[in-house]
Amino acid sequence: MKNTRRKFISTAAALTAGTAVASAMPTLIKSTAMNNKYPIVHHVFFWLKNPGSIEDRDKIITGLKTLRKIETIKELRIGVVASTEKRDVVDNSWAVSELMFFENLEGQASYQSHPIHQQFIKDCSHLWDKVVVYDAMDV
Repeated sequence: MKNTRRKFISTAAALTAGTAVASAMPTLIKSTAMNNKYPIVHHVFFWLKNPGSIEDRDKIITGLKTLRKIETIKELRIGVVASTEKRDVVDNSWAVSELMFFENLEGQASYQSHPIHQQFIKDCSHLWDKVVVYDAMDV
């Protein structure tokens, strides 16, 4: 009797766990699909000519915000250095970053030559000393 009861309980527990995982799968799949909605990632870091200038930093930020009008940019995040723990692997020498997401490579290429982007470069390039770009494809 004990063996049968234990077997029943373990089988019921396994079925319950399996059902829970199976019912969560659509959510997991949907979440992954949402993450890959805009698979082209364009991350740019700016170093200022005047590193301590909040005014110059804010001018670049204002200029970056104009890029939101470019229709091929699906998401745009603008950031400054966070006050996180100092570690050898953390580079906090930059001043401003932009993180953009595009649906495809064509959208990213269109952004590069877009008049609003070209105007941003014209208006703000005198403020930065160095720019580093990281382009990636979400997998």
